Amino acid sequence: MKNVLTIILAAGKGSRMNSQLPKVLHKLADKPLLHHVYDRCAELENNSVTIVYGHGGELVKASLSHLKVNWLEQKQQLGTGHAVLQAYELINNDDTVLILYGDVPLLSQSSIACLLAKVNEKTVSLLTVTLDKPFGYGRIIRNQQGQVIKIVEEKDASSEEKAVHEVNTGIVAVHGKCLKKWLTQLSTNNAQHEYYLTDIFAMAVQDDCLIEVSQPEYVEEVLGVNDRLQLSELERFYQLNQAKILMKSGVTLKDPQRFDLRGVINSLGTDIEIDVNVVLSGQLSIGNNVSIGANTLISNSVIGDDVQILPNCIIENAVIGNSSRIGPFARIRPDTVLSDHVHIGNFVEIKKTTVGESSKINHLSYIGDAKVGAGVNIGAGTITCNYDGVNKFETIIGDGAFIGSDTQLIAPVKVGANATIGAGSTITKDTPEQQLTLSRSKQVSVVSWQRPIKKT
Repeated sequence: MKNVLTIILAAGKGSRMNSQLPKVLHKLADKPLLHHVYDRCAELENNSVTIVYGHGGELVKASLSHLKVNWLEQKQQLGTGHAVLQAYELINNDDTVLILYGDVPLLSQSSIACLLAKVNEKTVSLLTVTLDKPFGYGRIIRNQQGQVIKIVEEKDASSEEKAVHEVNTGIVAVHGKCLKKWLTQLSTNNAQHEYYLTDIFAMAVQDDCLIEVSQPEYVEEVLGVNDRLQLSELERFYQLNQAKILMKSGVTLKDPQRFDLRGVINSLGTDIEIDVNVVLSGQLSIGNNVSIGANTLISNSVIGDDVQILPNCIIENAVIGNSSRIGPFARIRPDTVLSDHVHIGNFVEIKKTTVGESSKINHLSYIGDAKVGAGVNIGAGTITCNYDGVNKFETIIGDGAFIGSDTQLIAPVKVGANATIGAGSTITKDTPEQQLTLSRSKQVSVVSWQRPIKKT
């Protein structure tokens, strides 16, 4: 098995992004561009990764400090050849060196495998692509036998060379010993006065090395991000591919163009139906016979079997039990666990709460920092007053309790099993099991009261 050294070039400023954020930290599907590239590398065996950073480098390193990589700084941006040269001391003679770019996020594993399979001491492996409008790209120049003999950059190309539509992606795999030799021979004798990595191909030909060419299945695999328009175009391509994969797995998407998967579905059931404008993010598990209504956001959550999520809901870092119904317009906040057959209705917000089997919270309520038992019915407008301005306190509601509408439960407080709380109550003390508890001021009617009239 070959030892692979992957060098990811990520030093560019990305001025056309018009942003203070380094270009490689801009996100596609909620993940930095550079992280996408790293993830492809992490799938390779016997591979070590080096990232060459420059503009905003400390922020890049801090944002992606969890990646298992060597970080090398390119203090001056003097071209792609100069960037690779920063890793010269890390290159072993018997390495296969794979060169990737931190702003080219969608390269497939199959394209990388094809590149690596063709590399040896007498072969350089190059990824090219054919474009209708090749402006700005280095052109692939072949001899009469169809063999690649060099790459000419746009600014250095003649009119005849500019007419070539096969272009260089910059993605290449090279034998370590050869690359080290050619890097030391690079010069700045060109229009941009930079060290072009592309110059190594003419050197390779001179050393009787064959340039083996492969192309990706999709052009979008090798497109870089230079501005926000290009970023949005790659986002839509990526999302449509995600949608196709899900549909082939049996998921019904009402409109694949209006669906975003910005994470990973670790477990996917059957007969799932997803309406328009649904966004799924983070780490997810979705069971069988699940329906997800329009305009719903779900992140880092587990959705059980036979769950119905009505439109306009937000569910984050939560567990939704089997046969539960959520929404519409419900918000399930982090650390919430719903048991089976739970109903959470419209304009209900739940946070850091466990809800027992077959309980219902159907209307206009806030339940936070609570333990709700099984078979509980919580009426409209109920609030657990869990925060005193400094600390959070817990509310415990026993099995079978009925909480009347417009009730305030002042935590810490415990409602006994099968207790009933009268509507409009403010509960400040624990309530006994199987009894009615209520707190209301006396209702009076004033006979002599006169309704005010407007003064003229």
